[in-house]
Order: sequence, then C-alpha cells, then structure tokens
Amino acid sequence: MAVDLEAQTPVQDAKPDSTLPQLQDKPASNAPRKPRPQRPNFNQLHAKPIPLDVYPLPAFIPHNPISIVRIAFTLIRHSLFSPSSHMAVHKAYFSHETQSVHVTDPASIRALWEHGFWGKGSLSRSEPQWLASEKKRRGVAEDKTSAEVTQNRREERRQFKLERARAQREAIEQQLKQEGKLEVDASIEELVEDGHVTESPRGTIYTPGAGDEVTLNGDSIASEVGKSLTENPPDWVEDDDEIEKDVAIKDQEHLQLNLEEAFYLAYALGALEVVGSGTEGSSSSVLPTWYLVRLFALHATSPLPQEGMQQLQTTLTTTSSSISTPPIAPDNQFILRYVVYHHFRSLGWVVRPGIKFAVDFLLYLRGPAFHHAEFAIMIVPSYSHEHWKHNKKESKDWWWLHRVNRVQSAVFKTLVLVYVEVPAPWDEGGGKDVHVGGVLGSYKVREVVVKRWSPNRNRD
Repeated sequence: MAVDLEAQTPVQDAKPDSTLPQLQDKPASNAPRKPRPQRPNFNQLHAKPIPLDVYPLPAFIPHNPISIVRIAFTLIRHSLFSPSSHMAVHKAYFSHETQSVHVTDPASIRALWEHGFWGKGSLSRSEPQWLASEKKRRGVAEDKTSAEVTQNRREERRQFKLERARAQREAIEQQLKQEGKLEVDASIEELVEDGHVTESPRGTIYTPGAGDEVTLNGDSIASEVGKSLTENPPDWVEDDDEIEKDVAIKDQEHLQLNLEEAFYLAYALGALEVVGSGTEGSSSSVLPTWYLVRLFALHATSPLPQEGMQQLQTTLTTTSSSISTPPIAPDNQFILRYVVYHHFRSLGWVVRPGIKFAVDFLLYLRGPAFHHAEFAIMIVPSYSHEHWKHNKKESKDWWWLHRVNRVQSAVFKTLVLVYVEVPAPWDEGGGKDVHVGGVLGSYKVREVVVKRWSPNRNRD
C-alpha cells in the first residue's frame, strides 16, 4: 500500500502528549489494572546453598590488626564451644515402586528445596507447591503460584479463541440472512446437517468441497466480532458461590529425591537419614551407607534382580559375614551417575535431572529460581583401563552425538561430555565391606565442551 509521506505530519513538529504514558499503562477496556503481587526475595530465601549451617572466619584485613584479634577470638570460641552444622537431620524413606526417596515432613520439604533445590514435588513440575495451588483453587489463598499463572493464561487464550469463533459464526449467520441465502428462522447448524458447509471443532465454518474458510467480505468481520465481544463479554471468572472453600486441606504432596541426590545428602553431607519402610512414620532403622550403595546399584539395573534383593535384605538383618550379595559392576549406572553428581555438586553447581532435554544432568549456577540451566551433562563411560583391553564395550557413534547436540542447540544449552574412566572391578565378593571414599577415588572425570561452530557467527 502506497503511503503519502508529504501528507503526514513531520515527527519533529509533533508535540509530546503528556497523557500518552497514562493511556499506555491502562488496558483497552479502561479498567484499572490490578497491582501485581510482590515476588518473594529469592536471594534471602535461597541464601544457603546446602542444608547445613556454616560458620566462616572473619575476613583478614592486612592493614587492620584488629582483624587478627577477631580471627583468634573466633577460633578460640569454636574450640571451646564447637557449633553444630547439622541443626536438623531430615528423615526420608525409600520407595521400591518409584525407585526414589520420599520426604514427607513439610518442614524438611521446604528446607531441602530452599537450601540447594533438592528433589521435586510429586504433584508439581519442580517446586513443591501443590498445597498453595489447591488453596488458591478453593478460594482459601490469595497469592498465585507460577504454575497456576501459566495455566490461567492458557485457559484465557483457549476461551478467547472459542469466543472469537462464536462471534464469527454469529456474524456469518447474520450476513447470510441479510443476503437471503439463509431463512430467518434457520441457523448454520441446519446447513452443517444438510452438508452445505462443514464446521471444525473450534467453530470455524468451511465449504465442504474446496475446504475454503467462510468469512464475510471486507473488514466487516472484524467489526462484527468486536461488536459481539463488546456486547457479550466472555465471563472467564468462576462464580464465588461455586468455589469450594475448605480451609482444612491436607497436603498430599511429598518431595521426591532421585538416588544420586539422596545418597549425596546421606553420605557426603550427613543431612538425610533414609529408612527402608515404604510407609510414613514407621519405626524402621536407618539404612547404613553400604546398604544404600548396594540398594541403589541394584535398582539401576533392569530388570530388577529379585534374588539379589532377597540376598541384600538378608545381609541387612543378619550379623553373619558369610552371606554375600551380587557384586556391583564398576560401570553400574548408579555409580557412574553418582560420581558425576558428586563431582559437580562438590564444585558448587546445582545439579538437576536432565531427562527433559535427553541428557543426564543440567547444571545451574545458583538454581532454577534465578535463571535457566546453561550446561547439559551427558555421561560417557571410558574403558581405557588395562582390564578392559580384552573386554570390549559398546561405544557411541557419531549420529548419537549429532542427535544430542542438536537438541541442546535448540534449547540454547551447552553440551558437556563427561568421560568417566571406569576402573577394574573393585567389588568381587560383595558384603558389607564397601569403602565409598576409596571407590569414588578410583574414578576419574574429564569434561569436554561441545559447541556448534558456524563460520558466519564465529568469525571473531
């Protein structure tokens, strides 16, 4: 469309309108905009990276001798009155059905999530917030959760599309009646039943032969739709009388930890105690570390060896050392995954499962509440030890790497191949003699960053 530039008013001659910002801030309906709820202070809420209390020494200032006195006083006080880093040891139980560890205490759930982003809500996408969403749905709470805001936006878009299709349908029906192609008492339903036109599930009218969409001529369809929406605005808000209000809502959600997270909390940090019972509030004893290693390693194999599970249960209940369990393979999936998980968690990264992006783990600098994950971790076993020279293992091919890298490039994440050097078999007889520290020391980890190189974008 041609535009007459000379007929338009020059930009430099236009006077600024002081009312323009006020008009832009208000919606099209001139209704007052509701104030947005204040977001929580994530820096204060997630100040602790791990569920432990640390007591750092005062800073040393070379030109200030008083700092030396403060450091000495702190060391003496900690020597006489040693502070405790484990203010609370959380309880959890192992679930054989889901092959994960469940935390059911509400205080422990919030502490583990806020202090390191451990686990996920069993009824939520990530953060355990089912109870807040349920209270909001029943009209008890006032604040909206992030998942509920996303769901409301999707519902509003769906309702708008339905209302727009209904308005177009009414406008087309009115136009056909004015042109005499449709009787006054008739409707489009009769045309659909007779086969003259077809209707999609979304309410769009089409001609049965060519499949063209039936619309009004010119711009009258836009005016008719706008007029219909103005006269009959869609009511997308539930009636207050239909809202179920029940203040006493029982929280049905628990925190679900994967095997690597649970073992790191129990072994490396000592902040979690895992019991073997499948029910909450049981008096089962705490499972030792050697049992957790063998239990998680058995559940990492498929199908689950039932005979090995019975032997492991017998070994836990008896004091005899003659009963042995199936040995753990050095390239067991749980062992390899935990080696990588322990490596990056010890370096300060927040490690989350990466099954959504077809990788093993995702690395967050501070956590999912602050920004998206930047690195995607894919574990690759490396059999360069002398023991594996005559025992060849299946290796990855080029097409596997291309598929994984293609997915990470689409989601703007950097692919990191983590090669884990698999040692010789270290668990020959099984039993209770599992030195976890020595086992972890026999593995070596190497990181290789894979980035897509483009000659047009990577010239500098």
